[in-house]
Amino acid sequence: MTASSDAPQTTDTTGPADTAGPAETTLSARRVRLARFGLLATAFAVSACGLVYELALITLGAYLVGNTAKQASIVLAIMVFAMGIGALAAKPLRRWPALAFAAVELVLALLGGFSVMLLYAAFAWTDLYSLPLVAVAAAIGLLIGAEIPLLMELLQRIREQAAGAAVADLNAADYLGGLIGGLAFPFVLLPFFGQIQGALIVGAVNAVAGVLLIFVLFRRDLSKLAKQVLGLVAGLTALLLVAAFVYTDKFETDARQALYAAPIVYSEDSQYQQIVMTESASPFGEQDLRLYLNGDLQFSSVDEYRYHEALVHPAMNGPHANVLVLGGGDGLAVREILKYDDVETVTLVDLDGAVTDLARGFGDLVALNGDSLDDPKVTVVNEDAFTWLRQQTGAWDAIVVDMPDPDATETAKLYSTEFYALAGDHLAADGRMVVQGGSPYFAPKTYWTIAATLADAGYDPTPYWVSVPSFGDWGFHLVRADGTAPSLGLDPAAGPFQSLTPELLQAAQVFQPDRDYMEMPPSTLMHPLILDLVESEWQNY
Repeated sequence: MTASSDAPQTTDTTGPADTAGPAETTLSARRVRLARFGLLATAFAVSACGLVYELALITLGAYLVGNTAKQASIVLAIMVFAMGIGALAAKPLRRWPALAFAAVELVLALLGGFSVMLLYAAFAWTDLYSLPLVAVAAAIGLLIGAEIPLLMELLQRIREQAAGAAVADLNAADYLGGLIGGLAFPFVLLPFFGQIQGALIVGAVNAVAGVLLIFVLFRRDLSKLAKQVLGLVAGLTALLLVAAFVYTDKFETDARQALYAAPIVYSEDSQYQQIVMTESASPFGEQDLRLYLNGDLQFSSVDEYRYHEALVHPAMNGPHANVLVLGGGDGLAVREILKYDDVETVTLVDLDGAVTDLARGFGDLVALNGDSLDDPKVTVVNEDAFTWLRQQTGAWDAIVVDMPDPDATETAKLYSTEFYALAGDHLAADGRMVVQGGSPYFAPKTYWTIAATLADAGYDPTPYWVSVPSFGDWGFHLVRADGTAPSLGLDPAAGPFQSLTPELLQAAQVFQPDRDYMEMPPSTLMHPLILDLVESEWQNY
């Protein structure tokens, strides 16, 4: 490529090629190699940033709305489509590739960096989320799509080469950047900085990479005015990103509080979910401590005993020396189990160590659960219940399945035929297992789908429900290892109970006519029907 006024300074040569000396020719070749390396390194960096933006939008949607598969499909489909439009829209900009690329990166840095904050604000203070998500995903996709055509033009200006070779070089840098971005998000950005600050950091990297490339390699392509404007905009972008980073804690506090009626006394974004605890006075003057995971209420201290007594004690009316609890990281189910003096071991398996740490260290929750997780009989395991069970060889006398509602892909598998059959393989011959089944009033199709899924796994479930004011009517399913339908009863050894009586359990097996047994298909790993059922039924309320 011959030298011209629009060539980057790093590739400029002095004199005709046939008169250049050996040292001068070697210097020029070295500059070309360095320039190409710098451009490909920029492609690597912006590709990593682009993938982080995609993952951030998917993760935020999973936290706020649930159904990770649907959120991923929406974000990826819109962004990939928009990337194609962005690539076409970049064609006229090839006349000014340096300035256009810098502008694209600065806008992308702002939009991508602020994307999580904007969408979280829309969710917290308005009834909107899906529409802003589509708009933000489309805009980010347009900008990402414009990057490669402009980088290709800049690469050819450094040294003209065959189109196939140039595409191969850029694709290699692009895909490698995607690998690093994909690994950095879950293992570095999310655990150490959280979603909002993580996105802002990536926005800053995006801006620096884009502007640095242009000012170092292609400054001759810019007029004096363009350089000044670009420098000013880059400075303002940096100022906005830094200010937002500093303001993040205040913003998160205000946004979270907008979602909850009661004052927030604890909040944390763990590796798996958003954890919030609120505390207020109930209408009866009692302390009302509430735990929310991804916005879903897990318990209210005012009436949680109704739920946990109904969940645990029917399953304990039989052998119960060794008990397994799947979920229940708040320690409240374990508290009920430890009321039996003849319990020898309790193994609790909950994925999120942040929840079990909270149950061991947050004073009011420790008082509520009776410090159950630090009892010598209790072993806490922070692993995925499905994976952990597959690795076990032992059997338990009673299994309590106290999982969050199956409104996300990660939890839907824990309400599948495969999971229930796997759990049954670890029940003692005369053991019992109880499963929380959601609300037979608000989500009857979901409730009876769980019954159908248990039946598909080889059980004859006994369904029952109790009234928990903070939840409404709430249901459970009790099964026996031998496949016969268990009767509901209570072992008086753990009494007296605050809410349970034999008469209440008898009444708990009667369902309203319009909420009584429904013929539903089972939910399996390959056909997780329960996921869409939970989402559609609860949206009606």
